[in-house]
Amino acid sequence: MFIDAIGHYLPGQLVPNEYFLNVNGLSDEWIYTRTGIKTRTKVSENENTNTMGIEAVREAIRNLNYNVNDIDLIIGASYTPYDTVGTLAHTVQREFNLENAKAVYISSACSSVLNAMEIAEGYFASGKSEHALIVASEQNSLYNDEQNEKSGHLWGDGAACIIVSKKSNQKNQAKITDIYTKGLGHIGRGVTGVFLHPTNGGLLKPFGKDVFVHACNYMIDALEIILGRNSLNIQDLDYIIPHQANSRIMDHIAHSLQIPREKMLSTIEDLGNTGCASTLITLSRNMDKMTTGTKVGFTVFGGGYSTGSLLMEF
Repeated sequence: MFIDAIGHYLPGQLVPNEYFLNVNGLSDEWIYTRTGIKTRTKVSENENTNTMGIEAVREAIRNLNYNVNDIDLIIGASYTPYDTVGTLAHTVQREFNLENAKAVYISSACSSVLNAMEIAEGYFASGKSEHALIVASEQNSLYNDEQNEKSGHLWGDGAACIIVSKKSNQKNQAKITDIYTKGLGHIGRGVTGVFLHPTNGGLLKPFGKDVFVHACNYMIDALEIILGRNSLNIQDLDYIIPHQANSRIMDHIAHSLQIPREKMLSTIEDLGNTGCASTLITLSRNMDKMTTGTKVGFTVFGGGYSTGSLLMEF
């Protein structure tokens, strides 16, 4: 599966840690030392999951070397949808008049982007698609503030897009070489570890320790599995992009894998946890580091629970 274009969108408003002192009594120092977050992004009054997704797509297609109308599959990924009927995928289809495309919406919490890529891989393998647009977008701030005083300081808003093709269409094209995903609803606190009840409590993480422990274990496990089945080791990767949930999780992964912390690309300090869009946003913001031959590994853990990993080579 070959990468045609990547883009992201971040709202302009940044909410500093100091804001939450009057919301949940947590200081800047307390939040930063436990999460690595200094600020988080927040949409303006006229923005939402769909509008951010559209802007991320608009950024990506600027670098597309074929007609956008050749896209025949759109996969929208989000656990904070603006509309569950007129979905993110359908909104993108309408905005860009992608009349030849199938439109699909999925959610597997913060693992959704990897599942979306795996779905595209399946469509390619079955001969039902040639060019897929995957867009991930989260409006976590919809469930912050007074409705989410216990964990509102963790979350940020943002969107990202990746366009992939079944076959290469340019020289030295970056490619996704393997994808691994797994559902973990049966382990630990599972569906109660992190949950979003839109009309009854919002987005909450009542069992943070359980999430932390399983995220550390399964993100390492997912990365080791995909490396093993591709006859690679951790030293073969130039960069690792983990789900941007907590800098302490990243520290633990780096320590356990015995790799330099700077090998792990991160955006959590200024963006917060941007949900399933976080890995793609991080990749898009670090494209200047990607040169020919660069190998990158994604590893994720999502509420519910779920996990996954991906290998990419530029």
